[in-house]
Amino acid sequence: MKVILLTDVKPHGKKGDVVDVSDSLARNVLIKKNQAVEATPQNMNNLKLQNQHADKVAAENLASAKELKKQIEEWTVETSIKSGEGGRTFGSVSSKEIAQAVKDQYDTDIDKKKIIVSEPIKSLGTHEVKVKLHQEVTATLRVHVAEQS
Repeated sequence: MKVILLTDVKPHGKKGDVVDVSDSLARNVLIKKNQAVEATPQNMNNLKLQNQHADKVAAENLASAKELKKQIEEWTVETSIKSGEGGRTFGSVSSKEIAQAVKDQYDTDIDKKKIIVSEPIKSLGTHEVKVKLHQEVTATLRVHVAEQS
């Protein structure tokens, strides 16, 4: 019997796959537990429409990520940190502080988990950090660290 999987079923396939399983497995397990539906023409059409919608949403997300990347790469975020003699700093600038500075200065929310600081920012000056906006899109954000007065 052909069924459309509604959830990931370990040995058989992933959500949205059309698989051929035995009649007893389909009726007694998969359909009963709402893990699959029978692959009728109507259900196949619904699956096709869902896939088209998912593709459209994915394309829109990618396009918006590319637009945001263009904006982010033009920005320089200003932040400050306490420092002592000789420009030695106390602590470092965290991704949380960078995300808050972007929100305050450019009114754009960026998740702190998407800001990738390769090595801790422990010195004054301009530094570059990566911002992962999408699986395929990574932007470079400039962070200018000044001395806190």
